Amino acid sequence: MFLLGGLANTKGIILEQVQSDIGLSLSQIGLVVFIFQWGFVIASMITGFLTDKKGLRFMMLIGASSMVIGLFATGFAATVFFFLGFYSIVGLGIGSMTVSINAIIPALYKENAGSMFNIANGVFGLGMIFMPIIMNVIFANDLSWRYFYIGLAAVIALTMIVITFADLPKPQASDLDLKAFLETIKNKQFMFVMLFLVFYVSSEASFMNFFPIYYKSLDIAGMTLAEKTEMAGYVIASFSVLFTIGRFAGGFINYKLGERNTLILFSGLSVVSLVISKLFAAEWAYLFMSVGLMFSVLFPTATAIGAKTTNKGGSALGFVYVAAGIGGAFAGWLVGVLSDIFGPSMGFNIPIVFVVIMFGLSLFIKDEKKTVSVRKAA
Repeated sequence: MFLLGGLANTKGIILEQVQSDIGLSLSQIGLVVFIFQWGFVIASMITGFLTDKKGLRFMMLIGASSMVIGLFATGFAATVFFFLGFYSIVGLGIGSMTVSINAIIPALYKENAGSMFNIANGVFGLGMIFMPIIMNVIFANDLSWRYFYIGLAAVIALTMIVITFADLPKPQASDLDLKAFLETIKNKQFMFVMLFLVFYVSSEASFMNFFPIYYKSLDIAGMTLAEKTEMAGYVIASFSVLFTIGRFAGGFINYKLGERNTLILFSGLSVVSLVISKLFAAEWAYLFMSVGLMFSVLFPTATAIGAKTTNKGGSALGFVYVAAGIGGAFAGWLVGVLSDIFGPSMGFNIPIVFVVIMFGLSLFIKDEKKTVSVRKAA
């Protein structure tokens, strides 16, 4: 989980370096995000099914080997074509490993699954915090991003040895039920939650992937390009610190405010913090770290509300995650294209548009007190 968190949180920093290394345009960076996210989505859709058929060890080895091949080959990619192709394999691997780890926790810790999920998310958050700092150390020593990816490939290859000999349990079946989903979309509240999550993922993905590029493009007196790159890395790390703290505090916040009030309040604060941070980006870049705190509770809170709006929770929410992932893919592509046409500063307004829509949707979401069946009473 540490490595998965680190990989997820350093894409924007890496892509900013790749942009100058192999000549990626901003539109192509958007395409990279699009392809990576689609790899993740496809893996999320098929991993549950294949895990039930082939076993958890098989899928974890497939996921790990995909990451090793993708990261190693990406680290040596000399052209845009090869970079795009192998980066999609990285996305497939990360998606497979994420779903597999989420499947193994309840199988191993039946009595304390909730606590173990929190610990796993905490380790994921540590990866989000420390990997950008490690990247800054690498760049400060004039080392290429390629060493980072090749080194990660080697570490993941070693974990495959552990997976091969580990005693892994059989996870609970978790197939996506299309019929259940088609019934569930008739529920307006569930649709509001699904759209909210789509725009949340779009906001987070576009922010994390394009902030380093946006910040590097700013004309800041007295700052060199290397210093702006370093600052962007520290901002992303600081964002992740508050994001992780907020995730751990989310249960208490929901208990005190209620889930609907939490969603509305933190969605509104996301708009305020992102707008103010962008207005003063050149003077106080660390204001962007506050966005991490505002984002932190939105996904789990919306998911909890969504689960209560239908009696088809597992299957329906599985499709919600797929829809949200697809939304994140198109968001990355859109920001890249607009940044290429109008400049990074204009393109980075798109995350603000997403959070405004997200806030508007939160006003229509009700906090259900109990599960509501989507079938009409006979």
